[in-house]
Amino acid sequence: MIRRPPRSTQGVSSAASDVYKRQIKSLSEIDKDDWNTVAAVGNFDGVHLGHQKIIEQAKMLAKRLGTVPSILTFEPHPRVLFQTDGIPFRLSTSASKALALSTLGIELIFELQFDKSFAQLSAEDFVVRVLKENLRLQHVVCGYDFVFGHRRRGTAEILENLAMQVDIGVTIIPEVAEKDGEVYSSTRVRQCLAEGDPVGASELLGRPWSFSALVEAGDQRGRTIGFPTCNLRVIDLVQPCHGVYAVFVQIENERKWLPGVANFGRRPTVNDRGALFEVNLFDIERDLYDKRLTVCIMEFIRPELKFEGLDDLKSQIAADAKSARDILANCKVPRF
Repeated sequence: MIRRPPRSTQGVSSAASDVYKRQIKSLSEIDKDDWNTVAAVGNFDGVHLGHQKIIEQAKMLAKRLGTVPSILTFEPHPRVLFQTDGIPFRLSTSASKALALSTLGIELIFELQFDKSFAQLSAEDFVVRVLKENLRLQHVVCGYDFVFGHRRRGTAEILENLAMQVDIGVTIIPEVAEKDGEVYSSTRVRQCLAEGDPVGASELLGRPWSFSALVEAGDQRGRTIGFPTCNLRVIDLVQPCHGVYAVFVQIENERKWLPGVANFGRRPTVNDRGALFEVNLFDIERDLYDKRLTVCIMEFIRPELKFEGLDDLKSQIAADAKSARDILANCKVPRF
């Protein structure tokens, strides 16, 4: 039997690591205590409400079958391996996905490395070697549009046929649509964020979209005009619409969510250092350099603008801060 290594919780908040018990990142880490689960399988980028239907079904089946629910997902997102334009598209990192899954009551995550070797697995080998011989799954739950195997030749229906041959049950979840008939999808969440509609994104996700990043040193110009900011760079994730947002912020190892206002963009008035989130926390003066912050984007206030000078910029920031305070006074504080 393979010795169980310590669980991997790097980059995940204490709230998340307290909930999920085990995050397996290699087939070699699996031992017999991890066998016989009901696995919801997919990329689950963003863990939106459509994904949550798949996960809820896995949880119900696991309870009925007397076992535990698990997640089978892949890192990095398979699209990264084949992407040629280099434009970030992901809604969640490995850590933020684990946190979202933990809030849904998932205690076991199989996060398998998706590399060129894994991508070469045929549909048959994926089912036999991964699902049966290594994970020893009892049942699989997937979405109607799940594809797998070399050149994405495996479909949900093919999975059902192949799994039946090795005594693994399969449940396929049909498309999950909103009231307006639109299907929940990660693509739609990305579109909402790109269009400056974080409220629409949160309605698809079931929670506000968030990201985590380390505070980096800036030019401290904000301090000189009375609005000190934390500079954060969104790396390897989808880029929201440039502009000003009302936000809640959580400092690493602290549970309280703090209100603030943030500008995301290239700072055309003062200095273009590439796209940055500049977050001003209300009524807080602390040295947060090298601290990891989690930022929940609640509402869009206005697009990014270029001003004639710092006086005009300062006046607009004051107006933005007031707008953000008013917005956040009527928002529920995040619960993840």
